[in-house]
Amino acid sequence: MYIAHTMQPNIRKHLLWDFDMATFNFTQGASLVIERVIERGNLEDWKAIIHFYSKPTVLEISKKSRQLGLKDKNFTELIINSPLVN
Repeated sequence: MYIAHTMQPNIRKHLLWDFDMATFNFTQGASLVIERVIERGNLEDWKAIIHFYSKPTVLEISKKSRQLGLKDKNFTELIINSPLVN
């Protein structure tokens, strides 16, 4: 799994409202961040996590997630392969 070396993805901060953004580790918290964006993110949030984590990582985490339902997992496959995020 590839994870980018920048400090954090440029997602809306309210997606992680329950964490201190100054100390949150985006590498260790990749599953949480990706799940939150899949469930509540807008198009810009999707682009940010794809740029930060990579398409294969987002797909892998989505598929393995116990938090996401089948609908969210199928949507992830659709949007990852769409021109909207490229």
